[in-house]
Amino acid sequence: MKMIEQIEAYLRGEMNEQERAAFEQQRDADPLLDQQVVAHQTFIEQLKDYGTHHKLLSEMNAIHEGLDIEAIKDEVIPKSLVIRKLWDKYRMNAAVAASVAILAVMGTLFSTGFFSKSNAIVSGYNALRREMSKEVDRKIQRSKKELMQNLNTDVSKGPANPGAYSATGFALTSSGYIVTNNHVIEGADSIYVQDNNGNSYKAVKVYTQPNYDIAVLQITDKNFSSLKTLPYTFKKSTADLGENVFTLGYPREEYVLGMGYVSSRTGYKGDTVQYQIDIRVNSGNSGSPLLDNKGNVLGIISGKENNVDGASFAVKSKYLLESLNEAPEDVKNDLVLNKKNTLSGLSRKDQIKKIQDYVFMVKVY
Repeated sequence: MKMIEQIEAYLRGEMNEQERAAFEQQRDADPLLDQQVVAHQTFIEQLKDYGTHHKLLSEMNAIHEGLDIEAIKDEVIPKSLVIRKLWDKYRMNAAVAASVAILAVMGTLFSTGFFSKSNAIVSGYNALRREMSKEVDRKIQRSKKELMQNLNTDVSKGPANPGAYSATGFALTSSGYIVTNNHVIEGADSIYVQDNNGNSYKAVKVYTQPNYDIAVLQITDKNFSSLKTLPYTFKKSTADLGENVFTLGYPREEYVLGMGYVSSRTGYKGDTVQYQIDIRVNSGNSGSPLLDNKGNVLGIISGKENNVDGASFAVKSKYLLESLNEAPEDVKNDLVLNKKNTLSGLSRKDQIKKIQDYVFMVKVY
């Protein structure tokens, strides 16, 4: 027993240096003792593995007990018997009624030219929203399998599901207010923003101005730390025709630089709220900042014209500032915009390095 106690004291690191050196010397000289130490260490590790396994089983049982199995069955298993009887009885009537309704609706739409108008609108102006998944099955998130997976999920990385679609947003303040397009988050169940380092944070919509296609989000995630002071400012005056501009956004999983110039001081079909810019933008660029050479934000990328290569549009920062002035008091009081530009005079490469931490991918679910 005394030898076992010495072995355990040795393995637990409870010996002082002198005792440990003496024991190791004894272990080197006595192969039988060395075997006892190895065997005891293996035994302790097996006990730890058993404890870990037992804890996992307990957690699984706790999760299982918390599930409302009957409610899940009611939700996912159709009432097949009732539905089948009703279908067998009324399917002929339903089919005839549906056919008549479809013919009537289609005839009306064709006679009014609806399809030609819709196609003209879609082919003319395209909101830059990148589809990431055609179907988001929220019921799967309630399954026991995902509950078990979530035990080891790092919450700072956000949800594993890629979301319905994504776009771009950029910081209004260092405290976590983000601006993007209203069409990006309209109808969203939940919103996450992802920074340049791949960290995802939960965000909520706090204000929208649909007339200007503007939405303000706030990061509410406890893992988010305030940003440093914003390096850019927001330009109130209208940009000049031909002025060089650039944008940084997320048409794919990493940010992409776009460069060009202001080609018109009005937007799609003469919209005075927008600029037309000669920059090639793609799906996912919605909500990207549009900046001049000095690092002033001129606007927010909102869409492009499909039939004209390089004809893109951005909501003017003037209307962003007007929208913020109309925000609810509790939001407006927090939206203290930066008034000092630290990008002026820097090379484009250095400007991008300073901006990249303030541009986010917006993931919509």
